[in-house]
Amino acid sequence: MSTTTNSAGAEVELAIGGMTCASCAARIEKKLNRMDGVTATVNYATEKAKIGYGGEVSVHDLIATVEATGYTAREPDPVRVRPRNEDETAAPDDELRPLRERLVTAVVLAIPVVAMAMVPALQFEYWQWLSLTLAAPVVTYAGWPFHKAAFTNARHGAATMDTLISVGTSAAFLWSLWALFFGTAGMPGMTHPFELTIARGDGAGNIYLEAAAGVTAFILAGRYFEARSKRKAGAALKALLELGAKDVTLLRPDGSERTVPTAELQVGDRFLVRPGEKIATDGVVVEGSSAVDASMLTGESVPVEVCPGDSVTGATLNAGGRLVVEATRVGADTQLARMARLVEDAQNGKAAAQRLADRISAVFVPIVIALALGTLGFWLGNGAGLTAAFTAAVAVLIIACPCALGLATPTALLVGTGRGAQLGILIKGPEVLESTRKLDTVVLDKTGTVTTGRMTLLAVHPADNRDEAEVLRLAGALEHSSEHPVARAVADGALRKLGSLPTPEDFANVPGLGVQGIVDGHAVLVGRERLLEEWAMELPAELARAKAEAEAAGRTAIAVAWDGEARAVLEIADAVKQTSPEAIARLRALGLRPILLTGDNRAVAESVAREVGIAPEDVIAEVLPQDKVDVVKRLQDEGCSVAMVGDGVNDAAALAQADLGLAMGTGTDAAIEAGDLTLVRGDLRAAADAIRLARRTLNTIRSNLFWAFAYNVAALPLAAAGLLNPMIAGAAMAFSSVFVVGNSLRLRSFQATR
Repeated sequence: MSTTTNSAGAEVELAIGGMTCASCAARIEKKLNRMDGVTATVNYATEKAKIGYGGEVSVHDLIATVEATGYTAREPDPVRVRPRNEDETAAPDDELRPLRERLVTAVVLAIPVVAMAMVPALQFEYWQWLSLTLAAPVVTYAGWPFHKAAFTNARHGAATMDTLISVGTSAAFLWSLWALFFGTAGMPGMTHPFELTIARGDGAGNIYLEAAAGVTAFILAGRYFEARSKRKAGAALKALLELGAKDVTLLRPDGSERTVPTAELQVGDRFLVRPGEKIATDGVVVEGSSAVDASMLTGESVPVEVCPGDSVTGATLNAGGRLVVEATRVGADTQLARMARLVEDAQNGKAAAQRLADRISAVFVPIVIALALGTLGFWLGNGAGLTAAFTAAVAVLIIACPCALGLATPTALLVGTGRGAQLGILIKGPEVLESTRKLDTVVLDKTGTVTTGRMTLLAVHPADNRDEAEVLRLAGALEHSSEHPVARAVADGALRKLGSLPTPEDFANVPGLGVQGIVDGHAVLVGRERLLEEWAMELPAELARAKAEAEAAGRTAIAVAWDGEARAVLEIADAVKQTSPEAIARLRALGLRPILLTGDNRAVAESVAREVGIAPEDVIAEVLPQDKVDVVKRLQDEGCSVAMVGDGVNDAAALAQADLGLAMGTGTDAAIEAGDLTLVRGDLRAAADAIRLARRTLNTIRSNLFWAFAYNVAALPLAAAGLLNPMIAGAAMAFSSVFVVGNSLRLRSFQATR
């Protein structure tokens, strides 16, 4: 049940069906807010309504109001943490399948209709009747969603893009029918019954089936790709919920083990977590010690050492030893489930972007229809005759056909996103573009975004001018036998420089401290200073100084000793990407203020900030996942328009909350799906290119809409005055479409900054 109670009454979330544009959401919201005690927000992108209500209003009343407005409403399925690979039957594709079928029908049948109209060589005797046969299913069957929506809008005294499409295509089709059956277009050589000729400007012999079929096919294509994008709106939540483990090894009171689905865990159950396995749910360690990689939830670059009494979080990875954990929270109470709700709330809270075409058509459509009716009445009243009056009225409708308005957004988006894909930038939809106009702040996650997200050996500090290669050979050989992320960084660094490493003997892991063993006859220790202290060894002054400097810079420092003496200090950290400083400079050049946001400690964060050129006052460190959302909200409350760049699950909610979310393609599925833009290359410089491309694409859409609208403003008076016959009106409409497409194609010249 999605209903909750608060001090003001109750709150419910409804899934809304049948919306085709942002004005639909606005109309539903307006109807709901007219009810006593109701405060509603309807999100077109997520197709959900968040409603607060009280008094005598019930959920049934809310649903009835939505349905009376012409849409459907129901309570959505509750949020449930679902393990990855859980078997489930895919829901039927109720929305896309019929839309795809209509699109295929429209394209297959419209192509020959347009070809015959445009290429005289294809116009055989009675070709008009073949065009009618092919165009009729396009206008009636394929275009039915537009006609149905227009009828629904009309019932409620509203007009949208669907109204414009329906009126324009229907007028062109009906005029063609009239011309074929009663004019000179249907039978070559026949005289028009009313003795009207094309020379008089009536257009009685002209048909416009190609306009009716072509417009329907074009707009259906845009609607189909829009629907596909909208269906992915909830994919971030799905990816987040699939992080959990599928099965868990449950420990019975008698000590035996049993594998059960994670969903069967209860608070108080004890379960086993082997090295490399995910922790099934939130709990407390009761036995064993290990390093736990929690980066997917907390953003911490260094695994956390845990031992009995420490808390662990579900979906984090056991990177070290064997653990026995007692479950403290399960199901919807876990941190993972709470993060899922954060993502859902952030997505629902983002205001639906009003589409420019719908804003224009909301005023333009009623004016055009009224003008057409006024034209018909004016000419009838002046004794011009039914045919002349109808011809002028049809010219008004055809000249105002929404082909250019309908193509303005999808063609620019198609070219812009295609060019973006070539440059490693994925734009999810036109709503994203409007978010880039007023951006003034960019919040950058540290781990995996500004830095590589991998522990790397940065420096070797040997004592007494000892050979660095010898230190790497002995330390790397020992660490190569460990799976700890810090050990992997040392081993990988040694392998890169030396090529091969000897095999250690008597290797042993000292939980929480390091490793020890025999390498080439030397007794070697690698780990924390405490490990050396247990063997009665101390760091010389120069090594202690190197260790202190490394830790002051926010890096991990480990000691290397052999044969009873401390020989070196190794410096390990999450390295800054080579391109990050340049990327920060480019973001500043776009007028953006960069802010570094991380779950790491402040010393680490400020060290990274200095390296990439971010001011210390713009560093926000030691934040939890929910704090990242709060930071973005606080900046928005201060009047900032915020872009967020991140790659981890812990960034997903903040990406959804931000005015513009940019997800690194090298990150998690949850982050990528929550973001508005995806940077496939994982290069932060692409963030600046993405914002530049999005702004240019938006400007192209706006100029397309302006010229498409301006063309109508200039041509409509001519059509109403009877100075344009439908044939000229159709040619003008075609030219406006060609202009819009040509303007959009200029986006192909966009170049990434190098």
